Amino acid sequence: MSDTLKPFATIVDFITGRTVPNIGAEENRQDLERYLVERKGYGREDIEVEVPIEMDIAGERYRSVVDLVAGAGGRRMVAFRCAAGSLGSCEREILAAARLLDRYQIPWAVASDGRDAVVLDTVTGRRVGVGLEAVPGRAELAARLPGFEFKALPEDRRLREQRIFRTYDRDGVNRACRLPPR
Repeated sequence: MSDTLKPFATIVDFITGRTVPNIGAEENRQDLERYLVERKGYGREDIEVEVPIEMDIAGERYRSVVDLVAGAGGRRMVAFRCAAGSLGSCEREILAAARLLDRYQIPWAVASDGRDAVVLDTVTGRRVGVGLEAVPGRAELAARLPGFEFKALPEDRRLREQRIFRTYDRDGVNRACRLPPR
């Protein structure tokens, strides 16, 4: 087996302006970023890109990234996994990430390929919408924020969600190039 890397094209990230490898679901992520800004009313400052997520599982430190996180009022509200293939294969992974990423469960988890989306309620795990139009917009988040109850993940579920996230994330193709430095 060769240690030689295959050449790849690059693309400029719509949100950050950084040059990134155009592999895996990158073009889909760019489509989603544009949609969130141009159609859902988010400002670039409302969206975090490649958000680090870390956890200790059985004495091993596991690091990865969540593709996008959108927020309002200083709170993370929607976590996104951008898929190159089936959205169904990403649902459980992004649900686990939304439950683990912050001190509270990020209210919505979304799997998207930039043209379609599955929106999940993070606390219940239930589908609450299908299609890009079902993704909560910036105005909707801001309106819901004042009375919203942010719930922590019960401690007895943390290890289970960490294992689920790690299992799905490790199977992700072309993600190793985007992991945060160790």
